[in-house]
Amino acid sequence: MPAPNRPSTAYLDHLAAETDDRRDAALAAGPPAAAAGGAPEALVAAAEAAASALEPELAEIVRTLHAHPETAFAEHASARLLVEVLARHGVEAATGVHGVETAFRAETGRPADGPAIAILAEYDALPGIGHACGHNVIAAAAVGAFLALHEALAAPDAPAGRVVLLGTPAEEGHSGKEVLARAGAFEDLDAAVMLHPYGVDVADQVWLGRRLLTWTFTGRSAHASAQPFMGRNALDAANLAYTGIGLLRQQLPPVDRVHATIVEGGTRPSIVPDRAVMHLYARSKYPDTLRDLSRRLDDVARGAALMTGTEVDIAWDDGAHPSLPVRTNQALTRRWVAAQRRRGRDVLPGGVVSETLAASTDFGNVSFRIPGIHPLVQVADPDVALHTVEFAEAAGGPAAVRAAVDGAAGLAATALDYLGDASLRETVHAEFAAQGGPIDVPHYFD
Repeated sequence: MPAPNRPSTAYLDHLAAETDDRRDAALAAGPPAAAAGGAPEALVAAAEAAASALEPELAEIVRTLHAHPETAFAEHASARLLVEVLARHGVEAATGVHGVETAFRAETGRPADGPAIAILAEYDALPGIGHACGHNVIAAAAVGAFLALHEALAAPDAPAGRVVLLGTPAEEGHSGKEVLARAGAFEDLDAAVMLHPYGVDVADQVWLGRRLLTWTFTGRSAHASAQPFMGRNALDAANLAYTGIGLLRQQLPPVDRVHATIVEGGTRPSIVPDRAVMHLYARSKYPDTLRDLSRRLDDVARGAALMTGTEVDIAWDDGAHPSLPVRTNQALTRRWVAAQRRRGRDVLPGGVVSETLAASTDFGNVSFRIPGIHPLVQVADPDVALHTVEFAEAAGGPAAVRAAVDGAAGLAATALDYLGDASLRETVHAEFAAQGGPIDVPHYFD
């Protein structure tokens, strides 16, 4: 009989079996028809070859960042290494850009005319567990893609246009890309691409929008034995609010998520607590459903306060910014898939991996400003989850280096296709417009 505190793996086992079945069906159907258009084949091949030649330096990035993880807004050595690698290739990067000390920006191409596409690099780690989300791989792939394009765009027949490498700190828990965006980082850009390491290669996986929330309940203290009736119990309010979240879950869409902790709840049992504090995450699949979930959580907090005669302060995204869901551009995704197939990777289409296995990323905020992609590249076994010790170990191994090199080639080819094919750009932006176009991210939840 299993220990009572050991969760059953039955649901995950079923998900794995279902994913295997869908994977087998997708692969048995054969690769999708080759995406038409793109940049000239010889130019794309040269960029991919340049990415492959960078393997020693990309391996250095993967392993050095992995060995010396730095958390949000403290990625000084990490950013410095990436800028140093660029300098070896004659690229000068501006540091401390857009008001963030550990952000950087480099540009290449012919900026006088043509479109502009960004390649985004993340390099922050998780507190206590290091690169368990594999941002060291993201950084290496982004730098490799940029340097490959720096070489390819110097060719006489290279398309006009501009490539920007943007170092984006503090993805973990702080929505660093939104900080940069509000400082104008994306105003002169037309599209953005990046990748994320994972347990399988997936072209398009669900990434949930996420908001942070703090509830502070304030009551009135009293002697818990002599005069409890003179108190107003803030811990009772937090307890009712926590229960309210549990009951609310019954009426939420299937992939909505609410996580909560009670971080303050009184000091002594003999004193009616006059203060209780809860920290929450709210996640949803679409911007409008995340907005609706936010309103319902407000009602839960106010109801708990009303029932207990306390007051509640509701602080949304205090010290951070919301992360919107990722809006994937399928026209760009098709170019990514074609490039990864040339690297020998069987990239799974969206819907193969269950959407219930969903996390969040601040790239979503970028994808509602300009067209973008955020595909997944395999560095670990399929049953290894993000934000675990096992994933952190995989993110520093040989598969992580291969993913960085393949990812660099894929991002470079995708960006080159975008710059070199006016018809593709038209399709990309027509799709973005059909999805609703840009939204006012800073004021969306007002």
